[in-house]
Amino acid sequence: MGRDSRQLAQMIALLSLAAAGSVRVAGAETLEDAWKLALTRDKALAAAGADLDGARAAEQAARAARWPSLDASGGYTRLNASPTLDLVTPALAFRSGPIFRDDQFVSGSVQLKVPVYTGGQISAGIDAAHHALVGASEDQESATAALKLQVAEAYVGVLRARRALEAAQSSVASLTAHASDVQQMVERDLVAKADLLAARVALANAQQVRVRAANSGEIAQAAYNRHLGEPLGRACELEQRIPADAALAALPVEALIQRALSSRSELKALAARADSLASQAHAESGKALPQLALIGGYTHLDNQILDRQDFSSVGVGFTWNLFDGGQARERAAALRSAGRAAQDRLEDLRSSIELQVRQAWLEVHEAEARVKASAEAVAQAEENLRSSRELYGAGLATNTQVLDAITLQINAVNNRDSAALDESLSLLRLSYAAGAL
Repeated sequence: MGRDSRQLAQMIALLSLAAAGSVRVAGAETLEDAWKLALTRDKALAAAGADLDGARAAEQAARAARWPSLDASGGYTRLNASPTLDLVTPALAFRSGPIFRDDQFVSGSVQLKVPVYTGGQISAGIDAAHHALVGASEDQESATAALKLQVAEAYVGVLRARRALEAAQSSVASLTAHASDVQQMVERDLVAKADLLAARVALANAQQVRVRAANSGEIAQAAYNRHLGEPLGRACELEQRIPADAALAALPVEALIQRALSSRSELKALAARADSLASQAHAESGKALPQLALIGGYTHLDNQILDRQDFSSVGVGFTWNLFDGGQARERAAALRSAGRAAQDRLEDLRSSIELQVRQAWLEVHEAEARVKASAEAVAQAEENLRSSRELYGAGLATNTQVLDAITLQINAVNNRDSAALDESLSLLRLSYAAGAL
């Protein structure tokens, strides 16, 4: 073998390995690249981040309720006629001049209010806001994991569609070659014309399958680009290797379930929401209790009668809404009912997550078994196709046997590719279900 032949053989071997997913194509987009793009561009995840910012601000507002509040007010008043001070006693009668100069006055006040007792409203409100913040944070984590799984599914969908297209193209190529061989044999009167017709019908069907596969590939690519915020028509080369944690599948399913129940963000978010509702109910009940506050103030009032225009004051304010028609009680009852509903949903979610983990764990082991079986089937199908063609050329096999062999070989390749992709995807789903994605 010459130097050029050796280089050609090396290039063919390299391309074959790349097609099989053993060599990474230079510049190919990886799943990690896709995740980075999606996490920075996804609008649903951005909305979850905005919700988190809002919950953080709400917690700060709830904590600020403990601080004193300072209110300032002022005004200008014009009267039709300024009142006077008219004092009449048995001993004397006194009438002052106008209290306000030129029938007008300016007033202003500053009041400082410090809450002393609010029936637990402030502390309960802080607890409710804190639990809401925890829930929003866990919602963001949950949205991140869900988005990564969606991107992975779309990524695998593109690879699956492209491999289906490759298989369809291979089927068309095999049937085209077979139809050409049958054509030559018919021309030499070695086989019946019906064999040629059957071969051409099979070729036409394979071409239709190829068209559908190409269309499915375009749709899968568009769906993948949408998750990444890219133009839907963008074409890209994808890395065949899909990173997945195979060590999880080796763990017992019960251990994975316990891990999921302790780490899934959805569970933490729903538990925090239930706690927040309970604290809100406590805060609402506090409205029916007495409210006590320290009050200090400063007031300015323009006048011509009093000995001063500026006044300072300090005192204690007390309010108690003795009857509100049952509003506070019913609102608290509504919040407690919502909290119980959240607890019930939490228990249902626990059961659902347990099912997710068990199902994903079983799918991983199913896919592993399919990968082993399909690898052997491909080798056998290829040998069957080679043997059938040789026998048909020698007149020892029928045209139907060759067509069946081609179909078996294409199905075996499809099953092998599907099993390999299902194994990678099921590992990612197991990571998601166990809270490790």
